[in-house]
Amino acid sequence: MTAGADTRWSFSAIGTAWEIQTATPLPAAIRESVRDLIDAFDRDWSRFREDSLVTTLARGGGAVPTPPDAAAMLDAYAELSAATAGAVNPLVGDALAGRGYDPGYGFIDHGARPAPGDWTSRLEWSGGRLGLSSPAMIDVGALGKGRLVDRVLAEIAPWVDGRVVVDASGDLAVRGGPERVGLEHPYDPRRAIGVWEVTDAALCASAINRRAWGDGLHHVLDARTGQPVRTVSATWALAADAMTADAVATALFFEGGPELAHRWGVHWVRMTTDGRVEWSPDCKAELFT
Repeated sequence: MTAGADTRWSFSAIGTAWEIQTATPLPAAIRESVRDLIDAFDRDWSRFREDSLVTTLARGGGAVPTPPDAAAMLDAYAELSAATAGAVNPLVGDALAGRGYDPGYGFIDHGARPAPGDWTSRLEWSGGRLGLSSPAMIDVGALGKGRLVDRVLAEIAPWVDGRVVVDASGDLAVRGGPERVGLEHPYDPRRAIGVWEVTDAALCASAINRRAWGDGLHHVLDARTGQPVRTVSATWALAADAMTADAVATALFFEGGPELAHRWGVHWVRMTTDGRVEWSPDCKAELFT
């Protein structure tokens, strides 16, 4: 990570670009705490690290003491999975690797591989244990970055008198003032399909043009089939916290996503692969339609 001395701090972590804007400069000790927090999350949950907790479980199964964030994230995954009829599944890591999105970023497709449909019986996250009854790769990409944005914001906010923006390349949380965010067109990054003003909330986005490779392959897989999503190209979700927004942005790629958003009180926009734009009834985004 690199840090400047002003109120805009840019760095790379967990394979993506971050930018943190604060009304006043952050003390060096708080920046160091943020670095440590992100690294600890990465050591627990990154399937791209040989030394991570999830990589260790993938090699041999078994159980480890429950790491921070496990209950919050996996409880949400259970609701995501139920709402999307199994399309979202935290054991999709091996399916992603099989399509080429592996720890070495080989991007060589070895064919579709469904994730285990019985993941709730294979994966345990209660009683102080995180365990797998058989080896499998946990992937928290459906909501993990949003969860980390929330934790970084919570680490920073007490030290700042005024506005804070934590932006992790599409997953953004704002406190203390408004931030106008352009909704990037998934097929032309020079264009926006609208603008959304975010105040004391989080806006998360996902799109099939990000982390895309080969012949139509990308990171949004239907866990039931191991096939990439073909009907939705981009999603945006606005919620009180980034983990919820991130989770709904993932769910919106599948049937059941809008219904889950309604139950959770999340506003949303999505674009289909044929260019149509859909939005929730109470959405206040300014859409260029």
